[in-house]
Amino acid sequence: MATTPEISVAARAKYEPVIGLEVHVQLLTVTKIFCSCSARFGALPNTNVCPVCLGLPGALPVLNRKAVEFAVLAAMALHCRINQTSIFARKNYFYPDLPKGYQISQYDKPLAEFGAIDITSSGSQKKIGITRLHLEEDAGKSLHEGFPDSAEKTAIDLNRSGVPLIEIVSGPEIASPDEAYEYLTRMKEIILYTGVSDCNMEEGSLRCDANVSVRPRGQRQFGTKTEIKNVNSFRFIRDALEYEIVRQIAVLESGGKITQETRLYNSAEGKTYSMRSKEEAHDYRYFPEPDLLPLVVDEKSHAEIRHSLPELPEARRKRMVADYGITDYDAEVLTASKTLADEFELAAKAAKNPKRVANLVQSELMGRLKAKGLEIASSPISMKGVALSADLVESGAISGKMLKDLYDLCFERNQDFPTIYENARPQQITDPAAIEKIIDEIIATNPKQLEQYRAGKKTVIGFFVGQVMKASKGQANPQMVNELLAKKLEPNA
Repeated sequence: MATTPEISVAARAKYEPVIGLEVHVQLLTVTKIFCSCSARFGALPNTNVCPVCLGLPGALPVLNRKAVEFAVLAAMALHCRINQTSIFARKNYFYPDLPKGYQISQYDKPLAEFGAIDITSSGSQKKIGITRLHLEEDAGKSLHEGFPDSAEKTAIDLNRSGVPLIEIVSGPEIASPDEAYEYLTRMKEIILYTGVSDCNMEEGSLRCDANVSVRPRGQRQFGTKTEIKNVNSFRFIRDALEYEIVRQIAVLESGGKITQETRLYNSAEGKTYSMRSKEEAHDYRYFPEPDLLPLVVDEKSHAEIRHSLPELPEARRKRMVADYGITDYDAEVLTASKTLADEFELAAKAAKNPKRVANLVQSELMGRLKAKGLEIASSPISMKGVALSADLVESGAISGKMLKDLYDLCFERNQDFPTIYENARPQQITDPAAIEKIIDEIIATNPKQLEQYRAGKKTVIGFFVGQVMKASKGQANPQMVNELLAKKLEPNA
């Protein structure tokens, strides 16, 4: 694996990085942006195509209304100003997977501008500006693998050509790879809450290009930037940025100059490679798309779309803390996805103690789901089941150990908690005489530990608690066990 170029701590401290991100998000429309072809992922190559998305002569684009509604909804969620009138433009370049020889996009008059995302950086809040959000069509896909007889072959799949995208461009305000990671995480979270995209990076529904430069610390003028393309995870974007920052500093420290170019990141090597020189806007020869009228989002449409805007993650976290008495950390975990937040709120409203529900979701449910590789939607234990289990523990009907055993059975048998509990019906032992009998037997068979306790080693009580719970098969009431043991272990007991 390649190593990052060597630079001294002093050299690193001399420079500061400037990072801007361009995020492409595929919209979850049924059809493509300018034709009626299916936008579904995974169809056989070149089957979801027509004269419009193939760019055949005489074919004319017709704008997909749903794509516009989704784009406006995303822009609202990102606190952007929606422009009442925006213009589509032709972005001219030539590549095998771009059948028309140009891409229909937006340039100087985008759909939305001046948004922002709040992130946490070094323990404090920071606002990262969004310069613009615009609509455009996706290109096709070049496939360079799967040809064992020749490394030179490339196949083209044009199913993706014409799938609707929004491009979200940040300001050059991101100051570290960690901030870039946080920005992308928050953006994805917000987009998922709106429901306009599934943000599946493996399927290409969310893609990110990163622009990065370095400059002497305190200098206002930007350095020469490079663009890193085709990175397929947020972690790799962070790693690629870290490598590229150090590489640029090493070049400058050795007396060299940074070349403005596009680079690819090889995650196996942890290294970026030059791909091609970087184009400027004028190289694309933008001009207004003659086959499409200006896009107008009037006040009525604006109001209708805003009405469908859901409660967003940050606002929901604050409300849940206030409504259910949970911590900020609890709320952060429980709003990681809209599905999880929705399910938790159903359980919290049904349970006697919402805080206990929050604890059980995090400590018992999420751990088991992660171990099994399952999402919350596939959990055998419903949130109704979590609420019931929380109430049983709250009332003392079952112990924490019994709950763990019941949860294990739920996952083992793929059955919900109410069913497992009804069949097992474990009962806590709350009769003091019965618990005292078990305690007496444990003390009698462990004289060494008794001697240690009475000699002042009070932590040994944990040993006795464990033995009593084991002997009772986890059914003894833990509070009573602790109280009775404390009395029994004293010298005059």
